[in-house]
Amino acid sequence: MIPENCEITEISALLEAQKISSVELCKLLMQRIKEHQHLNAFVTLTDEEALEQAKIADQLRGAGNHSRWTGIPLAHKDIFCTEGTRTTCASKILDNFVSPYDATVVSLLKEAGLISLGKTNMDEFAM
Repeated sequence: MIPENCEITEISALLEAQKISSVELCKLLMQRIKEHQHLNAFVTLTDEEALEQAKIADQLRGAGNHSRWTGIPLAHKDIFCTEGTRTTCASKILDNFVSPYDATVVSLLKEAGLISLGKTNMDEFAM
């Protein structure tokens, strides 16, 4: 179990020490997200994709082939295009838009090994 206000460096240390796995961490955070969904903080959840990414991250960590960021979950604002994931920019106009590519920031975070749990709500088009 991780503390409520755990910093990213602490999460990385817990993963490195194998006190928690990426899969366990993702499941815990997804449970917290679902418990607080009434806040409308997330526009899109990517549970299945996150768990697949977490399994790969755990394998990489087990093999010693990882960075300090491997397996750490995050959430993107809904303005960043994420390949294969609904990206609405919090607009009704883009309600069904699924991005065919990743934004540069998304690509860089994926390359670093971070795991996306989904897209968070925001002002329309980040106005």
